[in-house]
Amino acid sequence: MQTVILGSGAAGISAGYHLKQKNIDSVIFEKDADWGGLCGNFTIDGFRFDRFVHFTFATEEDIANHFANSVDLWEHPSISSNYYQGAWLKHPAQNNLSALPTETKVKIITDFINRPKKNIEQIKDYAEWLKVQYGDYFAENFPFAYTRKYWGVEAKDLETKWVGSRMHSPDLTEVLRGAFEEQQQIFYYTSVMKYPKTGGFRSILNTSREGLNIQFNKQVTHIDPKAKKIVFADHSETEYERLVSSLPLPEIINMLPNVPESVIEATKQLKHTSGYQISLGFNKPDIAKHLWFYIYDEDIPPARIYSPSLKSPDNVPSGCSSLQAEVFWASHQPTPSKEKVLAQTMGKLLEMGLFEQKDIVVQDIRMEKYANIIFDHEIYKNRQIVLDYLTSQGILSIGRFGKWDYLWSHQAFKSGREACQ
Repeated sequence: MQTVILGSGAAGISAGYHLKQKNIDSVIFEKDADWGGLCGNFTIDGFRFDRFVHFTFATEEDIANHFANSVDLWEHPSISSNYYQGAWLKHPAQNNLSALPTETKVKIITDFINRPKKNIEQIKDYAEWLKVQYGDYFAENFPFAYTRKYWGVEAKDLETKWVGSRMHSPDLTEVLRGAFEEQQQIFYYTSVMKYPKTGGFRSILNTSREGLNIQFNKQVTHIDPKAKKIVFADHSETEYERLVSSLPLPEIINMLPNVPESVIEATKQLKHTSGYQISLGFNKPDIAKHLWFYIYDEDIPPARIYSPSLKSPDNVPSGCSSLQAEVFWASHQPTPSKEKVLAQTMGKLLEMGLFEQKDIVVQDIRMEKYANIIFDHEIYKNRQIVLDYLTSQGILSIGRFGKWDYLWSHQAFKSGREACQ
């Protein structure tokens, strides 16, 4: 028998690689026809698009070096933008207000000065955290709106531990300076975003993937922990000695027999977002003006838009450029119509003047069931119930959806490494 790994995303590839470093054989079973998971990509008429948008900014030197040794990397300064009611603001918007009308800036700055003063232990939810950091007007018109677009819920429905260093909290001097002029300083949580020069984002895993035994088109339907046996949709079976899974927690729980009702209930309470990717290729080299940008207007479906061609010219044919928009919703909400989302998105992006209809040579929309974890107020309790049960069944969980955590790619990679120590 053998070590079996479920899923060939960053975590699964990492687990297989680190086992191989210890001369331990493993087999990875992947439901798709190719490897990479959400770090993977697809190509249409020479235009390459990642499955959701990624950069690497690994903070641990050994992981950063491992990625860099897998493929040459472009280094992009972490300069992004925001779109709000026709104005373009440098990111982060909270201290780059100069492009806004005077009246709007006055409201934002006045509320910033008069924002509530509370210690972190007094803050009960994300909505309150935002108002304490930025004041009522900015919180309600910017991150409240973005939360509905990105997370699919109200800010008050989220807890705050996930925020970490992801959002900059400016002082009054930064807010005032940014109201008069565009600030040149980068206030993002990392100063540089790295991206492979060739092959799309998954190329950071080239070294890890080399020589691994990956079996494709192997959708798991049933796992018997007592017999240590896995059944696949093609009716084939395999046995295992050790099982490592990057599958989303709700998926793997549904594959197990005789799960206690308490675990089933906890699993039902785990919430996540799903998302559409609208991928556009253009017959001109200069359509994309921003490496990535956020959109706060709630009548414009995408929460954010990136440019694969600016990430790397290798992602498009010569003389072309590309954009990729992401539209999210909460898993407990109805799935929006693909046709309606595409039509609304294209109409709004044309209104924004990002491109003209005649420029488009590739247009694609596809869905990913799992996009991000929703950090509601019960997440930690419910997640622990599920993870404890999987541990009791001899199943080790890794990766963003296996850990049910807000993991960046290098953190997912690290979780695969830790599983093999």
